[in-house]
Amino acid sequence: MSQKKVYLAVDLGAGSGRVLAGEYDGTRIELHELNRFDNTPVELPSGWHWNLPALYQNILDGLKIAAERYGDSLVSLGIDTWGVDYGLLDKDGRLLGLPYQYRDSRTDGMMEAAYAKVPKEDIYGTTGIPCMFFNTLFQLAAEIETQNPALEVAEDLLFMPDLLGYLLTGKKTQERSIASTSQLYNPNLRNWDYELIEKLGLPKKLFKEISDSGTVLGPVAPNVEDKTGLNGLKVVTVAGHDTACAVAAVPSQAPTPAYLSSGTWSLMGLELPTPVISGQSYSDAFTNEIGVNNSVRFLKIICGLWLIQESKRYWLARGEDVPYSKMAGLAREADAFRSLIDPDDPRFAEAGRMPEKIQEYCAESNQPVPQSKGEIIRCIYESLALRYADVWEKLIQYTEDKPKSLHIVGGGCQDKLLNQLAANAIGVTVTACPVEATGLGNILTQMLADGSVQNIGEGRSIVLKSALVESYEPADADAWAEAKKKYKKVIATK
Repeated sequence: MSQKKVYLAVDLGAGSGRVLAGEYDGTRIELHELNRFDNTPVELPSGWHWNLPALYQNILDGLKIAAERYGDSLVSLGIDTWGVDYGLLDKDGRLLGLPYQYRDSRTDGMMEAAYAKVPKEDIYGTTGIPCMFFNTLFQLAAEIETQNPALEVAEDLLFMPDLLGYLLTGKKTQERSIASTSQLYNPNLRNWDYELIEKLGLPKKLFKEISDSGTVLGPVAPNVEDKTGLNGLKVVTVAGHDTACAVAAVPSQAPTPAYLSSGTWSLMGLELPTPVISGQSYSDAFTNEIGVNNSVRFLKIICGLWLIQESKRYWLARGEDVPYSKMAGLAREADAFRSLIDPDDPRFAEAGRMPEKIQEYCAESNQPVPQSKGEIIRCIYESLALRYADVWEKLIQYTEDKPKSLHIVGGGCQDKLLNQLAANAIGVTVTACPVEATGLGNILTQMLADGSVQNIGEGRSIVLKSALVESYEPADADAWAEAKKKYKKVIATK
């Protein structure tokens, strides 16, 4: 039997999922992907839903592979997913329909309806979460507005990682990090904001005792044992929100680590001991979500590599496949700072026509219109880097312990050109690693529960030994200083 401890991480994103095995030899963690599967929502007469049965079956398939491969070396299992979405259960634990997908149109108009009961500023003042149409608050408001009969008989609300944990163990919980994405959690009270819940007319009975990350939920149920070959493997409630897991794996020993979780979205923030909720943070639209060990993920959501992904899809639909590996080369051939955009302009949030929308933005702001693929890609990269710098200037004002570097984690940290441009624009060292931050953070939380590591700092030291670290030093300071001035002027014209 292997001397290594093996931890399993179920990591689900809004587009795909996988089951990972993390082999820990006492020094480093080696990750292995056991299976990967699509996570495709389905449109039913009632709207867009997540295909929970398919997700569950794919997870079981991965767990079966794990049982066959690792046997008695398996220690525990943790589950992380995207935020805000949930399932409802009746008093007998039966699922009341498939969970809705967060972009379902039933939330149209729900923000205004909620503000009629509680002003927008007051919602932020109690939760520290900026209002976004897909937040759990507005999804539940839609359940009431549409008179969903499921809400009448529901006894439990389980967020997606909690729901999957229930299917695997039969045990119910509401884990803190995923609960904090709902816009119904009060980070100062460290509990549900029952006063807000009552003002909004939401069913108070759905909001139960909250569990911390690192809590043992229970062993897998007998029917799961039969399907997978696992023998009483314990399930741990890791930080259920995937970004919370990613931040847990930020390889920093700084008191206030600064991070950028880079992927389709970019999430730039600080790990703080307490929430920051003020008129300024409301104006700047910073969010306060909970991380491992009740830390606060004080962050700003920025449009990320979605711009590149959508441009690639646009060109592919026209018979021109531009591999990601070639994009940096095309961008380097184009002139610097020729055209800039605001990546967070609302027009870019919707799918389709991305290169055309970038060209339209540049024309409207009286800039040269990018024509070649290289010009468009360079426009995206430089604009993202300048947006990072803009957010960074605001972010560091919220802590006296000014960060001296930025840690980029997640799949986007593989983009060497964007990493360098981010260092140039912000003016600090950028450290890129790990790519598999979410999976590693999931496993580190299990190791905290198991006692294999004593604190998150020790776990982050293990991450440094387990992943290839690349550093980028800022360059071309004068040119980027001028680019920042141009960027601010462009944004001001819109």
